[in-house]
Amino acid sequence: MSDLPASQGALRSYVDKWLAVQPQQRIALAFVDPVKYPGHIALAALEQELLAAAYGIREPQVAMGKLNWWAEELSGAAASGGRHPLTQALFADERAAALPGELWLAPVLAAMAQLEEGTAADFSAQLAAAESLHGALASLETAWWFGIEAAPARASRVAVLAHLLHALRRLQDDAGRDRLPLPMACLARFGLSRSQLGQRSKARDQAIQSQLADLRAAWREASRLPGPLSVFRGLESAGGEKLARRAARADDPLAVLQQGASTKGFGVALASWRLARQWHRLAG
Repeated sequence: MSDLPASQGALRSYVDKWLAVQPQQRIALAFVDPVKYPGHIALAALEQELLAAAYGIREPQVAMGKLNWWAEELSGAAASGGRHPLTQALFADERAAALPGELWLAPVLAAMAQLEEGTAADFSAQLAAAESLHGALASLETAWWFGIEAAPARASRVAVLAHLLHALRRLQDDAGRDRLPLPMACLARFGLSRSQLGQRSKARDQAIQSQLADLRAAWREASRLPGPLSVFRGLESAGGEKLARRAARADDPLAVLQQGASTKGFGVALASWRLARQWHRLAG
């Protein structure tokens, strides 16, 4: 597997954080050479930094402070080259200058806007709420990988679905947060209260199965949307869809979700190779 060269050691800790969340991408790095495509790797790590600020920091003021820093960093990076190792790696690539400034800022602004959002009313509202941030990230990524004219619709939708599946995996951990992984309509349908989400029950299993059914249907619809997927986005989506399908058939769906998707093996390598072949064909 390719690794970061010694000259890019400053990036290593940020790339490692990304790979800790998405370990299957280690195999993808064999097809997206970090030596040849450091910006592609840096962009994935930047997405993880922004998501960690948006969802991983429980104090909204602290999260806002971090996101404000990123807004200043990205808004000035075209002129300064950036201060952060990720920004420096991105803006050392000529493709960064070819992208409009609003593409860089949109994910940060969306992350700020959603910091204090509560639980969505229903699945459609969940999709719409997550689309702002994850759609902005996917739009930036699609433009970086395939050019500004490439349609981001499919990448945006599968990014949202992967996020909602990840949130569902954390159902027990996040039961005390304002924004729950299950929408209010789902909780009402199965007679679940917030306090009941921490313990397994028939009602909780049924609610999770219902959410999985909605996710799987949305993934099928996403396959008909226009636009390409980056190697990283495509691998994340394929793994998420497979995990959702496996959990939907399980007696204890949350236990299967918490096991996670397969992160190695021939299937992951083959999917990475196919996605990389499509990327090179479309990007020229």
